[in-house]
Amino acid sequence: MLAILFGQLAGLARGIIVANLFGASIELDSFYAANRVSETLFLLIAGGALGSAFIPTFTALLAKGDKDSAWRLASSLAKAVTLTLCLLAALVALFAPQVVRYALAPGFSANPAIFALTVSLLRIQLISAVLFGLGGLIAGILNAHRIFLIPALTPAMYQLGIIFGALFLAPSLGIYGLAWGVIMGAGLYLLVQLPSLIPLIAVHQRSIADDRSPNLKDAHVRQVLLLMLPRLLGVAVVQLNFWVNTNLASRMDEGSVASLTYGFSLMLMAQAAIAQSVAIAAMPTFSAQHALGKLDEMRMSLAASLRGILLMAVPASLGLMVLRVPLISALYQRGEFDARAVQLVAWALLWYAAGLVGHSVMEVLTRAFYAQQDTKTPVMIGTLAMGLNVVFSVLFSKGFAQLGWYPLGGLALANSLATALEATALFAFMRRRLNGIEGRSIADGAWRVGISALGMAVALEGWIQATGGLNRWLVTLGGVAVGGVIYLAGVSLLQVPEITMILQAAKRRLIRS
Repeated sequence: MLAILFGQLAGLARGIIVANLFGASIELDSFYAANRVSETLFLLIAGGALGSAFIPTFTALLAKGDKDSAWRLASSLAKAVTLTLCLLAALVALFAPQVVRYALAPGFSANPAIFALTVSLLRIQLISAVLFGLGGLIAGILNAHRIFLIPALTPAMYQLGIIFGALFLAPSLGIYGLAWGVIMGAGLYLLVQLPSLIPLIAVHQRSIADDRSPNLKDAHVRQVLLLMLPRLLGVAVVQLNFWVNTNLASRMDEGSVASLTYGFSLMLMAQAAIAQSVAIAAMPTFSAQHALGKLDEMRMSLAASLRGILLMAVPASLGLMVLRVPLISALYQRGEFDARAVQLVAWALLWYAAGLVGHSVMEVLTRAFYAQQDTKTPVMIGTLAMGLNVVFSVLFSKGFAQLGWYPLGGLALANSLATALEATALFAFMRRRLNGIEGRSIADGAWRVGISALGMAVALEGWIQATGGLNRWLVTLGGVAVGGVIYLAGVSLLQVPEITMILQAAKRRLIRS
């Protein structure tokens, strides 16, 4: 969690630096739109799709003692991923103008200079997809060996690459400096994991050496590919939604694409620290429990994870919603980032933050399905949810425009509502599969957390009203402190079990020290 939080803080620093240099400009819209393509390629081939299929299969082989087969599987997939991403990147680079004009950002076609800029940035950043692909597979190998710290630090390495591009390349290269920073960050993402991987490879060098090419006939490789296909569809649908958002935002006010990215990134910062850390650490445990038939233990592990998620996600969601304006003003309002940009990003964050709980719960539930080597169920549910997301995006953006609101808020609200529906459906299906997930215990903790968080939100609103004319950093940091104290007091008075467990664990650690 601390490593992921460090990565999110590095991303926050990146955002502050980029905002100072480029604000919420049309050039930054172009950069983020172009980055969407390489990110999609990575996620389709080696990100969520391959990781969700590879880790359960690889972990199951390790748990059963068949290490040679496990490493032959990893070797074959590494070669297949690299070759596939290289071919796809070359193909997309060739047809980059058509991709931008007809699918990604048709609104940019009205401005020839921005259209040409987007095409150039897209081609440069495609290199990162290949580097991320191999790095993503290595992260899965390390996680399966219970090595979490180094893979969790990789996002920070990526952000540091972009920061370097912004500080040292952008002054002379402009927005192109950010694109080359992406390449540097992707290289660091891969390289930082190699020292942890090399000792593992050395032990199983013979198994890897025997596999000289992608062995698609291997039964375990075929199993991963079969598990990957439904998840591939799910990732494609999710990415389609992001493409639709970029497509629609390119037709809105200047800076809408960048503002959505800023708002979504701030929500993801909280979601990553809260949910991704829990989900990444829990998935190998879920996979081993499923492989050994210990479903009672898996039920307990999942319920404990969900209770912990709610304890942190609910106050984070309300806190972001209430403190959004002073927070964004304190972080970004300087240089090219003006008051208008603050309002755009704050409006996006308001509606994205409303979906933080859904995003966090879904993160853990989907890993539980993947641990059971079931990629079909979450993909079917996710496909329906993201289909609704696309429909909601069109309807809500038009509705917001008719109300005189920034239409980009409709895109953020569509994402939050669709994610909440998806998380609810996933919970219902998993509950039926495990014959319950300690529902009463989760509900008992949820209402206590909810009341405490509402009390915190009321206190924060009063704090903002009382300190409206003070320094924005004082308002923000003071609000975090006030909200934290009120929330901790609430969950302590209402005797939320997780708080008692944390205090007892801290006490034991201090006594041992």
